[in-house]
Amino acid sequence: MVDKDLLSMQEARSLVRGAKIAQEILATWPQEKVDRLTESIAKAAIAESGNLAKLAVEDTGFGRWQDKKAKNILASDTLYKHIASMKTIGIINEDTDKKLIEIATPVGVIAALVPSTNPTSTTIYKSIIAIKSGNAIVFSPHPSALNCIRETIAVIHSALQSMGAPQELVTMMSIPSLEGTTELMKQADLILATGGPAMVKAAYSSGTPAIGVGAGNVPAFIERSADIPRAIDRIMSSKLFDNGTVCASEQAIVTETIIADSVCKELTAKGAYFLNNSEADKVKAIMERADGSMNPAIVGRPASYIASLAKISIPDNTKVMVYKEEGIGKNYPFSKEKLTALLGFYTADNWQEACEICFKLLKNGGIGHSLVIHSKNDSVIREFAMKKPVSRLLVNTPSTHGAVGISTNLPPSLTLGCGSVGGSSTSDNVGPKHLFNSRWLAYGTNQEEYLSGETANKCDDAEMEIDIKKITELVLKELQNA
Repeated sequence: MVDKDLLSMQEARSLVRGAKIAQEILATWPQEKVDRLTESIAKAAIAESGNLAKLAVEDTGFGRWQDKKAKNILASDTLYKHIASMKTIGIINEDTDKKLIEIATPVGVIAALVPSTNPTSTTIYKSIIAIKSGNAIVFSPHPSALNCIRETIAVIHSALQSMGAPQELVTMMSIPSLEGTTELMKQADLILATGGPAMVKAAYSSGTPAIGVGAGNVPAFIERSADIPRAIDRIMSSKLFDNGTVCASEQAIVTETIIADSVCKELTAKGAYFLNNSEADKVKAIMERADGSMNPAIVGRPASYIASLAKISIPDNTKVMVYKEEGIGKNYPFSKEKLTALLGFYTADNWQEACEICFKLLKNGGIGHSLVIHSKNDSVIREFAMKKPVSRLLVNTPSTHGAVGISTNLPPSLTLGCGSVGGSSTSDNVGPKHLFNSRWLAYGTNQEEYLSGETANKCDDAEMEIDIKKITELVLKELQNA
């Protein structure tokens, strides 16, 4: 009997070998042809966005298919429109005055780790940005999402085939295992990791260059000048989107004491139910596993399901359960990330105190990620922006939609960097520009001062002049013949 782990490791090696050959073919394609290929993938994904969304819910049990369809559209149509004109192949910048030419060079083969919360959309998104930047990509799927990821790649393969591109540009492991994924990360040229802290840590510890993102524990601050009804509408729409499975969704509300009653009243009117201490204790008992990590049984589930699991009764119209948590830290589950229909609630006497509460919440598992503020006071907004250790400070918008680029002008992305403070190599919304290296042609200028007096006297302006356009033409010719 052959060991599954050994089969998984061998599969990883074989897939990377095939991907390297395919990537070498893609590397000969000009920008225009690569752009048509990414457009073809996007169109194929758009056409199947609903079917793939339903399949993701069937496989994982997480979220709502209607919202997963919206994420599939974000990862295909919205993303493609944003990057369509982006230069990612060959010469992408030239400065004739400074005599500098920037050439994009693909990293090669990317190992992509996919979370079970966003399996189809993440697969679409990573495939498009990998191909756009001239790379091949091999996916290590979450075991619970194996089927829907396989179907997503089948859709992408149809697009590759229509353009005469090798299918090995986008592949996945059919025998996922820890050992196989570890081998994949070792064999690849770059790791693109989206998932839990353990996955990201493993990526950065693999010895292969990696782009990983941290957890989100997003506070939503409602400042006293805010339009409270609109703020609650935004928070509820964000938290309910795909049943809270997006890492940028709100995890706790922080508001000022002077408006707290109005905020609570509006929350209740919009379908929030405030748990009493007894009910909260029962919910807390099912929120985490023994090691303090999030219980997957509640992830992406509606409030009614969680209440049933906790054996408590809640009103039929309840959309989100809220608890006025007493503290922040490992012993206070409502102060942590909750990718489901649960929210913590905190009050502060003023915005300065609220600022500190938000900072503590971020330090409790979401530092570097995102924070959302609802306010009409630009001075307070700017104070938050200057002091909070986040990569995205979102203003008067649903956090989920704002962070991924739906309701803001941030780049559309399903991999949200958390910066060095969050243990990530970037603070950006990750896109094609993060998946290629830059090769610089830099010509000497004003260099007579570095030459000996005798040599300098032999040089004149005519000899030092460089025909950048001619050099550019030669470089392009060489790239096309490579």
